[in-house]
Amino acid sequence: MADWGPVVIALVLFVLLSPGLLCQIPGRGRMVEFANLQTSGISILVHTIIYFGLITIFLIAIGVHIYTG
Repeated sequence: MADWGPVVIALVLFVLLSPGLLCQIPGRGRMVEFANLQTSGISILVHTIIYFGLITIFLIAIGVHIYTG
């Protein structure tokens, strides 16, 4: 059986936390901007830290597993 939990969680978090796609923290003019498709270095760093924290919680602390076959 294949464990697809880490793959699905990583993919969903990557799409949701891509800077500038849905939201950007910090934005260029405000703290949070939505769907502006412009990124900065600090925004990429903040989204990377959030991604790492959430992926650690979901995969290591909670232990999400999705088995197929």
